[in-house]
Amino acid sequence: MPDTPPTPKGPLAGIRVVDLSRLAPGPYCTMLLADLGAEVIVVGGGRAGVAIPEFSRGKRHIALNLKAAGGRAALHALVKTADVLVEGFRPGVADRIGAGYGELSALNPRLVYCALTGFGQDGPRAKEAGHDITYLALSGVLGSMGPKDGPPEAPLNLVADFAGGSLVAAIGILAAVVEAKASGRGQFIDAAMMDGALSLMAMHLPLWRTPHWPARGDGLLGGGAPFYRTYACADGGYMAVGALERGFFETLWRTLGLGDAPDHMRRDLWPHIEQTLARTFAARTRAHWTDVFAGTDACVAPVLAPDEVWDEPHVAARHPGCGPERVPAVPRLSRTPALAGPLDLTDRTIEVLREIGLSDEAARAAAAPDDGEGRSGLAWPPELR
Repeated sequence: MPDTPPTPKGPLAGIRVVDLSRLAPGPYCTMLLADLGAEVIVVGGGRAGVAIPEFSRGKRHIALNLKAAGGRAALHALVKTADVLVEGFRPGVADRIGAGYGELSALNPRLVYCALTGFGQDGPRAKEAGHDITYLALSGVLGSMGPKDGPPEAPLNLVADFAGGSLVAAIGILAAVVEAKASGRGQFIDAAMMDGALSLMAMHLPLWRTPHWPARGDGLLGGGAPFYRTYACADGGYMAVGALERGFFETLWRTLGLGDAPDHMRRDLWPHIEQTLARTFAARTRAHWTDVFAGTDACVAPVLAPDEVWDEPHVAARHPGCGPERVPAVPRLSRTPALAGPLDLTDRTIEVLREIGLSDEAARAAAAPDDGEGRSGLAWPPELR
């Protein structure tokens, strides 16, 4: 019989990541690394449990008592075997628990150390608490979103937490890992969600208060243009229209049976275009318009609720087996594909510490204590968050 082909390994196979983070951006960042083949060991301690289990796929979890010398010694032994460490503490906290960059890089000079925080390591707000909406507010993102006649509206916590935080941190980690392979030296990555949000605004900030984007809720992309917004249908559903370019707009107009398309870039015609589109879409259901626009180049699509996404034909075809608790591993790589690993929240403290050479006695001394209710302590206590 022919040999069984080897199981493909992700491009980060052989990279060990120690994850000390708990709030959403850090665990999502390391989930992306795990999907790409990295070995991710999540180090917790305390009693609250794993905050977002869905971000834990493909990872192993251990719980160390970093208030005790044995726990810190175990962390240091683990770091000596690692390529990357990710933490999300406020500046100064990692130093207090024996996990600061200076101490750990002395143990492992090739360590890539990523501190993922809201405001970064310096500046007047560095030690302030914040959430995604805080960083959006201070970076100009929030002030640019929402209708002109209403308050600003936050796009969930997608922009600062995950795009400006997790993804930017992952890019920095990958860049530093590549550089470390050549130089033999790691480095410190100061990944701030506030900085990431500012970077994401690179295209839009120069357009503010110009004809392209005069104000919140106005302009080509802000909700004012009638060819880049949503329209209500007869059944209460919505269709998203993104017919920015002339060819797309002409296809939109023609597919709706409206005759010759007007000059959609003439602002004086926008009220007429908006009224016509609103009246037309309101006459039929979302399902009707979905069928009508299927396969056209009009940039028109149904607005799906989160529980409808997985039945959308394109999503179902590209990502069979995925669902609300198992999003696809991204991006697609032809030779070393990303793979979503199993979700296993078992406490692997003793197992992992044995692997790096600690005795069972030392491993037990390092482990975070059980809280008496069967919880092994995979999350940090409040004073360390």
